[in-house]
Amino acid sequence: MSIQMWSEMLGLRGDLEICTLRSEGLAHGVLDAPADRFIGVYLPPGYDRLGSQRYATIYCLHGHGSSLLKVLSAGPWDRNLVQQADAAMLDGSLHPAILVFVDGATRLGGSQYVDSIQNGNVAHHVAVEIVDEIDRRFRTIVRRSARAIVGKSSGGFGAFHLAAQYPERFSALASIAGDGYFRMTMPMLFPAAQRSFERHHGDLEAFLEVFERDPSRRSEDFSTLFILACAAAYSPRSKRPFDVDLPFDRATGAIDDEVFARWLAFDPAEYGPERISAIAQLSLCYLDAGRRDEYGLDIAARTIARRLRENGVAVRSEEFSGGHRNTTERYIGAFAALLEVLDR
Repeated sequence: MSIQMWSEMLGLRGDLEICTLRSEGLAHGVLDAPADRFIGVYLPPGYDRLGSQRYATIYCLHGHGSSLLKVLSAGPWDRNLVQQADAAMLDGSLHPAILVFVDGATRLGGSQYVDSIQNGNVAHHVAVEIVDEIDRRFRTIVRRSARAIVGKSSGGFGAFHLAAQYPERFSALASIAGDGYFRMTMPMLFPAAQRSFERHHGDLEAFLEVFERDPSRRSEDFSTLFILACAAAYSPRSKRPFDVDLPFDRATGAIDDEVFARWLAFDPAEYGPERISAIAQLSLCYLDAGRRDEYGLDIAARTIARRLRENGVAVRSEEFSGGHRNTTERYIGAFAALLEVLDR
């Protein structure tokens, strides 16, 4: 589909281009994630491919169970994120910028944007491969101070992880209802996952095959899939597909403290001095959450914000009346906050 067709279908004044990129980083995974990836690139109204003006860039990470196609989907009464950003740039409420939409979809619903022997080098793919490709192909401002990263849910966790692991790449982050404070938010999902895996006699791949075929999936099935995706990211055991350590005993469900400690090492609420130092270099650390978040991620955001502030990090936090879903409009506020601090 041509650039013009995408823009016309969505009614954009800017342009939406779908690029492809062959990823060396993802080729190392063992869970059959495609190494050829699509990237959505939104170019603001007035963008001139032959001109001299360059733009700040915001990299956008979707949540678990989503994809680039889902981000770009739109209905007759609902505007997607690209359409809302386009309207905001057109009316002047949002500074013109390039928006890059990463496709982080996998067979497990996502990778938490973490390098692992199960998923491949996902963090490297986003922070190095994609950033370098976007800088090569488009009129970006090619420096850290003009790049930000934002995500929702698992994508919010990913924004934290990539900003901490690649501080030379991004100068600001925004986490919208991002995963965190694992000590509270993760264990509430463990019982459903343990029961599901027990029904499949501990065979994780068997659970996934049933999940993929079942047209009437339940909420606990999605929770189980999320726990499996987290295990592949945080506690892989070997390069054998689905060979992961779970944070609980498969037979009893009792929490395995040793494995759970490996998960906690990734948690923004548990960051040590090195990662705190990387986050402290940011010009903005923006967190938001809905006060009725179904997964307790409002409490996670408050906890992370407090702990970062205690360590001298400048944090801006916002709370909304909603829950974990229907957060697209909240991205526009995050974009506005990020663009206030990025080089333009």
